[in-house]
Amino acid sequence: QVELVESGGGLVQAGESLTLSCVAPGYLFSKYAMAWFRQAPGKEREFVAVIGWSDGGRLTQYGDSVKGRFTITRDNDKKTTYLQMNSLRPEDTAVYYCAQGPLFANTSRKFNTWGQGTQVTVPQ
Repeated sequence: QVELVESGGGLVQAGESLTLSCVAPGYLFSKYAMAWFRQAPGKEREFVAVIGWSDGGRLTQYGDSVKGRFTITRDNDKKTTYLQMNSLRPEDTAVYYCAQGPLFANTSRKFNTWGQGTQVTVPQ
C-alpha cells in the first residue's frame, strides 16, 4: 500500500514562510496528480492546491484563499511534492494533508491515497 509522508509543518509567525514536503514512494508517482488539502478544527477539509502529472503539462490550481501566496511543485525524480507557503496568516492554521489520485481535481473524494497530515500553526 502506497503511503504518503508529509513533513515541514510547524509554528511560524504571521507573514513568515514555510515549505511542506510530501514523499510518495510508489513507482508510478509521475503518472498521478498530487494535491494538498487542509483541515482546521471544527471545519471541513479544504482544497489548497493541485498539480497535474508530467504528461499533463503539470497544470496547477489553487484554492481562492491561498492563491498568490502558496505554490505547489513536484520533483518526479525524488517522488516528492512541495507546498511553498508565503505570507502566512492565522487563518492558515490547520492540519495539511497530501493526497494522490488519477485525476486533476480539487475535491477530496477524487483522491484515493492520503498522508497522515502535518500541523501548521500561525498564531494571532
